[in-house]
Amino acid sequence: MMIPACRLADLPRGEAHRLDIDPPVSVFHTDDGELFAIDDTCTHQDASLADGWLEGCEVECPLHASKFDLRTGAVDAPPAKLPVRTHEVVVDEDGVIHVRLSTEAPNLPPCIAARLAGGPA
Repeated sequence: MMIPACRLADLPRGEAHRLDIDPPVSVFHTDDGELFAIDDTCTHQDASLADGWLEGCEVECPLHASKFDLRTGAVDAPPAKLPVRTHEVVVDEDGVIHVRLSTEAPNLPPCIAARLAGGPA
C-alpha cells in the first residue's frame, strides 16, 4: 500500500515528517538529500524517532539515545535491542513523497505491545 506523506519541497534536509498511522511511520530527509522511511516508535520505549536527532543515515531516539540506521532499521546503539521496520520511499512526478509500507510485523516497545495485548501499560 502506498501512502502519500508530503511534498518533497515541504520537507527540508535534516528534517523528518511523521505519518499518524498505526503504527506511526516517519520519513527522514538526510543532509545528503536521501529519503528514508522507518517505523516512528523506538523499539525500546514509546518515543517518536521523528523527534530525535538525525545525523547522516542514523536517527537517535530522544528518550534514551538508542540509534537506528535509516537504511536497514538496525540498532546502532543501545538500550534498544530490536530493529525498526524500514519502508520504501517513492517520489512521484509531482514531487509528492509516498511510502510503501512493509508487510513485516513491527517491533513494538514492551509498553505498547503489552497495551495491545490487553495487559498493563
